[in-house]
Amino acid sequence: MASVQRPGTQSRNDWMDRAKMPHTQLLRDMALFVEVARRKSFSQAAVALGMPISSLSRRITMFESVVGLRLLDRTTRKLALTSYGEAYLAQISRLVDEAQRTFDDMMAVARGPSGFLKIAAPPDFWVLRHLSSVITEFSALHEHIHVHVDLKPAPVDLVGDSYDLAVAIEEPHEKSLIVRKVAEVENGIFGSPAYLAERGTPVAPIDLEKHQFILPMQGTSATWTLNRGGESVPITVGGPLSCNSLSLARRFAVAGQGLTRANVINVDDDLSAGRLQRVLPDWNLPATPVYFVTTSRLMPARARSFIDFATKRLGAALASVSGDTRRPVRRAGHLSP
Repeated sequence: MASVQRPGTQSRNDWMDRAKMPHTQLLRDMALFVEVARRKSFSQAAVALGMPISSLSRRITMFESVVGLRLLDRTTRKLALTSYGEAYLAQISRLVDEAQRTFDDMMAVARGPSGFLKIAAPPDFWVLRHLSSVITEFSALHEHIHVHVDLKPAPVDLVGDSYDLAVAIEEPHEKSLIVRKVAEVENGIFGSPAYLAERGTPVAPIDLEKHQFILPMQGTSATWTLNRGGESVPITVGGPLSCNSLSLARRFAVAGQGLTRANVINVDDDLSAGRLQRVLPDWNLPATPVYFVTTSRLMPARARSFIDFATKRLGAALASVSGDTRRPVRRAGHLSP
């Protein structure tokens, strides 16, 4: 008598037959799954991959069928990884990244780095002035790389918005991101000649507490620390104006609305033209670090090429800023891991 298989059960041979898949398709489906899992969105992953959402969804469904486990929980409003999906993503992410990097390296050997390089950067004056020059020079040397720059304030969603890298002036809180320190930009306190003539020029840090400040952050007051050699003095400053932009705070200061803190590199032209003066030039606020941020150490050749090139050029450009009222910008001696 022939054996009868109970409904809902499956023989080992049936499962093995179903699991047979060409290696090329298996590797591709692994890469598709990683893209969807990282973005937690079929639509965003489909755009990044350049394929229809329906085709991507169908491939993932077939992949889950082959694996025999549900890797993604789908609803009409959101997409989430199952416990199996999280474990699988952790295991194969590096494999997929290494495979992509190897392919990019081979392409780079054949014709140099190529592809679409998407960069996020803060909308600060020094970025417009110096990073633009670095990118122009880089593009002239790499005709097969198309560079796109988005100017946007932090925080930046590198994965969700498909960025290869971000330029940041604040170290990200996410531990998974790879942060490389490029340089440091000196900061100081500045005011217009008209304001200082009316309110007096501070001669010591404590004098700043009597002055009106434009705060480049939300709030009516802030505590800053000034440094000179081995000395360190905390001061509390405040005023009726605040904003979330260093550039706008600088404009308020030029208009005589008060003192403000600023990157020295951002006010270079104002100092030369006499629109601003540096207050307490022997004292510095903590320097602003400049970082390159990526999602992985396993970057495509185009991103690695840009970071290597820009680290030297941008660091040198920032370090070259000097003047009578300020010390040169300090350049980081190495990249943090």
